[in-house]
Amino acid sequence: MRHLALTALGLLLVAPAGASAQVTQVQLTYDAYAAGIEIMQMRASFGLGPWNYRVGIDYHTTGLVGLFYRGHQVNAASGLWDEGHVEPQEFSGDGVWRGTHRLTLIDYNRGVPEVKQLVPPQTSEREPVPSELQRNTMDTLSALAQLIHNVELTKSCDTTVRTYDGRRVLEVVARTGGTETLEPTSRSSFSGPALRCDFEGREVAGFLIGQDDPEHRRPLDGSAWLVPLLPNTAPLPARIAFQTRWFGPATMYLTSATPNTAAATSP
Repeated sequence: MRHLALTALGLLLVAPAGASAQVTQVQLTYDAYAAGIEIMQMRASFGLGPWNYRVGIDYHTTGLVGLFYRGHQVNAASGLWDEGHVEPQEFSGDGVWRGTHRLTLIDYNRGVPEVKQLVPPQTSEREPVPSELQRNTMDTLSALAQLIHNVELTKSCDTTVRTYDGRRVLEVVARTGGTETLEPTSRSSFSGPALRCDFEGREVAGFLIGQDDPEHRRPLDGSAWLVPLLPNTAPLPARIAFQTRWFGPATMYLTSATPNTAAATSP
């Protein structure tokens, strides 16, 4: 469950693009539903400038899921743009799930992730990730920043990329699905035309101990719809539909979008 939001966002990946066309400083809120019930609430902040970026999310379980699987998580990533490529500098994650504190801190040295803190340790839950599979990866939030950057400039989301969150590696294939109209719903504050990005992601390494099998290597797919949610901002996710191994199909609906001066970036 603690990977639900990160899986949804981490699967939205794109190829590198050119310099950012404008500064985007936005705070978004989402509600996630599965099997007709609300399972999670999430807040995301974006500070995307011409030289650097910062992305943060915090989320917690709600409703019946919150009663049986209580948890909350705060993640943040920051980095620079290098000729349109994301160049992550730091990723952090801090949360409590079922009463267990979970902590992640990753620094980057010339594109190579260096795990500085990981609580609980990898060996207590998951198989180790070989160093060669960690290379040429990025954290999930930097990948989301790259997605937004690319869609803003090229209107395309076709690529293959890998993410690493300190515990596991995901490989994702993304495709441009074209423009669609999102119908009004009481669950979302947005309706109207949006660019659909389809994705398929599979776990490559860092499996839970005893779960490196065909079922857990089976790809999961979904779609995201991106649109400029405020005047003069980059396209951002208005809705994300994705598969989970816990609840089956799930959907995250945008509930609000407001300017976020706290996410401002500087040269």
